[in-house]
Amino acid sequence: MLSKRGICSRSQGEKLAREGRVRVDGKIVRDPEFPIAGHERIELDGAGTTSAAPVYIAMNKPRGVVVTASDEQGRDTVYSLLEGAALPWLGPVGRLDKASEGLLLLSNDTVWAAGITEPATHVAKTYHVQVDGRPDEGTVAAMLEGVVDEGEALRATAVSLLRQGERNAWLEVTLDEGRNRHIRRLLAALGFEVRRLLRTAIGDLVLGELAKGQWRHLTEAEVASLRRR
Repeated sequence: MLSKRGICSRSQGEKLAREGRVRVDGKIVRDPEFPIAGHERIELDGAGTTSAAPVYIAMNKPRGVVVTASDEQGRDTVYSLLEGAALPWLGPVGRLDKASEGLLLLSNDTVWAAGITEPATHVAKTYHVQVDGRPDEGTVAAMLEGVVDEGEALRATAVSLLRQGERNAWLEVTLDEGRNRHIRRLLAALGFEVRRLLRTAIGDLVLGELAKGQWRHLTEAEVASLRRR
C-alpha cells in the first residue's frame, strides 16, 4: 500500500515496516505482508500517509551511471541527476545496466509502471546497438529465431542494420520482453560483442532530442499512451 501510494518502493516499504516505523490504525506493524483493505489509517514515522500526486519523467541515462537509489560502491546513480528538483520518491520503470544508456522512465505510479514492465503486456523497447564485426542476414535471422542461454530463451522481435563499417556495425533491435542483459547475451551467443547499447524508445515514446543526463516530465498524452499499452 505504501508503494501504491507513491511513497516508496516495495522493498523500501518492507524495510520501513520491519524497522517498526509503520503503524496501521495506531498499532506498529512489522510484518510487511500484513493485509490491508485500503480504509485503514497508515502512518509512517508518526505522520499520516496519503497518495502522492503521480509524477512521470523520462531521462536520457548516460553510460557509467547505475539505476539504483544508493550504491555500495559509491558509483553515480540516476538519482544524482535529479538533485535539487522538487520531486517525490520515484522508482525506475525497468532497468538499464551501468554500461547502457538512453531512455529511462521513472515514476511514483507503481501500477502504471507495472503495466509497462510486466512481461505479459509486451510493451516494445527499441535499442540502437553497436557491435564489433559485420553481422549479415544470417545474424539477423538468428536473432529473430532466438537462442537459449543459461536456460533462458532470448530473441528479438525486430532487427535491422542501420549502418556498417569495416570493423563494426549499428543495429536497431526491438524487444517485447526484457531479461537480464538480454541483447548483450543474445549477441554474445552469436559471436558478437556489444560496444554501445542505447535505448531509443519505449512503446510510442521516443528519446528524441533529450540531452544526455537530462530529464523531462511526460505529457498527459504520453502517459496515457503507455497506460493503454
